Amino acid sequence: MAGHFITFEGIDGSGKSTQARLLADALRAEGRDVVLTREPGGSKGADEIRRLLLEGDPDRWSAETEILLFTAARRDHLERLIEPALAAGKIVICDRFADSTRMYQGLSRGNLRAKVDALHALMIGREPDLTVLIDMDPATGLTRAKGRNGHEERFEDFGVELQAQMRAGFLALAEEFAPRFRLIDGARDMESVARDVMACLREALA
Repeated sequence: MAGHFITFEGIDGSGKSTQARLLADALRAEGRDVVLTREPGGSKGADEIRRLLLEGDPDRWSAETEILLFTAARRDHLERLIEPALAAGKIVICDRFADSTRMYQGLSRGNLRAKVDALHALMIGREPDLTVLIDMDPATGLTRAKGRNGHEERFEDFGVELQAQMRAGFLALAEEFAPRFRLIDGARDMESVARDVMACLREALA
């Protein structure tokens, strides 16, 4: 039996990674077979590309090069982890997928959305069954993200203007792909957000 593919999207610091983990934990507690993964990454090859993308100077790559790198990482992730897990009937929960590339590379760094979509259709060809968009004020999200004090902050270093543009873009994307998107207010305690995420999941996959 085919599994279910669920993705989480949102600006940096929105809490989507936490909510993806909480959902995976809740479903496992119910006895579901769950794979929790992330992008870029999720497979050995994709993790190697992740380091190239998320570390270093903000101007390290052009948007066109980023599109190619993200797609290469996604293809390896899809082949080696996502598709085998779905074929085995598992629930795959992924922190970011192609919608992030549509936004960060296709919108924010030039009008490259058509190129992102064309490459996605050619090399990926899969959309999630359900996408949970955690909505967050851009300034609050950026403060949260920078507070992690990690070394993968290349996109955060573009500043709050990028985060504001991404929020608007994600909200527009949720309308464009309305059947699979669910919008969740992330400006609340994580337990309340998690309850809404689970309710959306049960409704969408009933």
